[in-house]
Amino acid sequence: MPKKPDRRIRKTKSQLRAGLSKLMQHKSIKEITVKELVEEVDINRSTFYLHYTDIYNMLETIENELQEEILKIIQEHPVSPFNEDSFPFIEDIFLTLWENKDICSALLGPNGDMSFVSRIESIISEHSLKVLKATFPENMDSLKYSYSFCLTGCIGLIKTWLDSDTGESPQHMADLTFRIIMNALKDIYP
Repeated sequence: MPKKPDRRIRKTKSQLRAGLSKLMQHKSIKEITVKELVEEVDINRSTFYLHYTDIYNMLETIENELQEEILKIIQEHPVSPFNEDSFPFIEDIFLTLWENKDICSALLGPNGDMSFVSRIESIISEHSLKVLKATFPENMDSLKYSYSFCLTGCIGLIKTWLDSDTGESPQHMADLTFRIIMNALKDIYP
């Protein structure tokens, strides 16, 4: 098992991540400099370079960590028909989004990394389409359109939730998403 970094390293990386999230709310990654980031979080440039080679390396590292978390959730929830047993998968996704709210909001925002969002969509789609194929094997031709509709709606729902300060819990949002998907599928595939 990999050794967990010490508390100071975790704190520094957390500060840098929060600073990057804040800056990405207003500028694209191409416009953010190391100097600006370290001034934002009040650390030395040399401390930044202990962890990352540049802003792009930092963003890539963060994205890879998020991708690994999503892949872990998928591994923990093997393919099965889509039903009430699918709820823990959706809930775990929302918990991960909540735990990474600032950076996820920045990545989904106007200055975010759409290639990363597409990568995550593809990973979740591959898993979800396997589940739906097991649930509705006779309807796969038209199911791709229903799935695309649900996925696009879920991305919009997630963006709205992450950007709002209304306090809905990850569990509430997972329940809402689950019910929306179940209703969409129920109406089309009784």
